[in-house]
Order: sequence, then C-alpha cells, then structure tokens
Amino acid sequence: MARDHKPTRHRSRVIAASVATLTLGGTALAEIPVSAASKPRGHDVSSHQKNVNWSKAKSKGARFVYVKATESHTYRNPYFGQQYNGSRKVGLIRGAYHFAVPNKSSGTTQAAYFVRNGGGWRADGWTLPPALDIEYNPYDKKKRCYGLSRTRMVNWIKAFSNEVKRQTGRRPVIYTTTHWWKTCTGNSRAFGANHALWLARYSSAGAGELPAGWKVWTIWQHDNGSGSLPGDQNLFNGSMTQLKRFAKG
Repeated sequence: MARDHKPTRHRSRVIAASVATLTLGGTALAEIPVSAASKPRGHDVSSHQKNVNWSKAKSKGARFVYVKATESHTYRNPYFGQQYNGSRKVGLIRGAYHFAVPNKSSGTTQAAYFVRNGGGWRADGWTLPPALDIEYNPYDKKKRCYGLSRTRMVNWIKAFSNEVKRQTGRRPVIYTTTHWWKTCTGNSRAFGANHALWLARYSSAGAGELPAGWKVWTIWQHDNGSGSLPGDQNLFNGSMTQLKRFAKG
C-alpha cells in the first residue's frame, strides 16, 4: 500500500545569486539578473500536510504550489481537492505532481492515472504544467532504481511524458536530483530540451551541478520542510511575470 505522504527526498541543493538566460522547458526568456531573495517563493504539499491554511501560506510569501495528486496507479491524495482548489481560491498559481513508482506499472499507465486524478492542465495562467516526481525508491533500498536498467528507466520516463503530452498538451516538469539522474538514467540528455527541471538540492550554497541536458533549473526545492511554508520550500527561477507565462504555456 502506498504511503500517504511524499517520501523524504535525497538531500542535496543550492541558490544562485543571479541568472543570465532563463530557459523554461526549452524556451529562452529575456536576460534578467534576479537575486535569489527576489525569486517567487513556492512550496509543495501532499497528504502529510492535510488541510492547509492557504490564506496563511500566502501571507507568509507563497506565490505558487505543487500538490501531490497521485502515486503509482492506485493512490490518490485524499486531501488533493482542499489543497489544489484551496490554493487557487487565495490566488496562488498551482499545479499537480505524480510520485513515480516505475516497478509497479508502465509510464503510460501511471501518466493516464495521474491525468484522470488531478494531473490535468489548462492555459488559464493559474495552472502549472503537470510534474513527474522521480527519485530513489523509498520502499526498497536494495532496488534504489526500482530494479530498472538505465535504458528501461529512460524509456519509462519517455512513456510517461508522451502520455501526459498527448492528454494535456504539455510536457511534464521533471522533479529529481542530479545524483539520482546520474545513477538511474546514466545522466541521460534526452529530456533537457523540452522538459522544465525541478531540481532538489538542500543547500544554502546554490543549486549546484544540474543533470545532463539542462542548462538552468526552473524550480529549485532548497529545503524539505523546515521553512515557513507548509511542506517543502521552492523558488522559481524568474519573475512573477515569467511564472505566469510558464503556467500559461
């Protein structure tokens, strides 16, 4: 049975003082030097946070949020409605993410389940593209890459991405760590050109080395629960205008 909250993520991360060219899912945006402190703040939540006080989160600086919708092809976050719709009601840009369990079913199967259970997207400027959370196996440490070869893992991610694109019109954002990406995909370059990167690295020094194929991060998860916002703490690599543009697609 799937756990009812997001598994603890592999620890490793960063903050860049400025960015030169910002690329979102392969689209180059204007050069805007932005200090880390001025980047839009966000967070991500799962059923572990239960019913979130969204007005309070916004008052503490939240501007966007990702909400866990599903895991594998059988689990749906029971608090998804309160979290996804509640965040929108107070004016946050929000999106849904899926926690991948690649040894349970195909990428196509899990993507279809995700889209049916909250992982949709529309170009309203308030909905972030669907996101794929793929990381070390929290259920079996001996099979950290879920028992898949690097080739099979890359193909699994491609299948998930293709189904999300087919059903929603957007490629999923990929959440991962550089360490996992190197270990489980062989540092594949297959996704950087058309998938935005949501990088996990818990560090005050910056985002650090990126997985192969990506030149910049789009979202950086820099803390896993000790910040002022409910859940994990994130930054968007750009301005609020660019965040809205990214959501609208």
